[in-house]
Amino acid sequence: MAKQFLNPVAIHKPRGWTHVVTAAAGTTVYVSGQIGMTPEGKVLEGLDAQAQQAYANLRAALAAAGATPADVVKETIFLVQWDFAPDKLESLRRAREPLFGERYPASTLLGVQALGRREYLIEVEVVAVIDA
Repeated sequence: MAKQFLNPVAIHKPRGWTHVVTAAAGTTVYVSGQIGMTPEGKVLEGLDAQAQQAYANLRAALAAAGATPADVVKETIFLVQWDFAPDKLESLRRAREPLFGERYPASTLLGVQALGRREYLIEVEVVAVIDA
């Protein structure tokens, strides 16, 4: 098995991430932060739309490298702080679940003051490992 997704019983049960992911030798894929911008360059309005587009962009970026969502071992989510509230997590879950199903990577969610442009509300970057 090249990747192991581990949730030690000594740590609380996660919802939407995995505590520890190990990856054996393979090809590592680093995907830059993806935002809610369409292929035509339009920034979508609202967190729901931007999150859906960011995860669609991630799927396309992974495919370009010959990877799938199952190959993702680490995810970092940047959410603009002024838009960060518990109800916003539901938007995030709706966007992530189709990509990862029930096997989530190790993940970090950060509330940030701003991203590259004022209209960006979310940015998601991942690291994937393609089995050797």
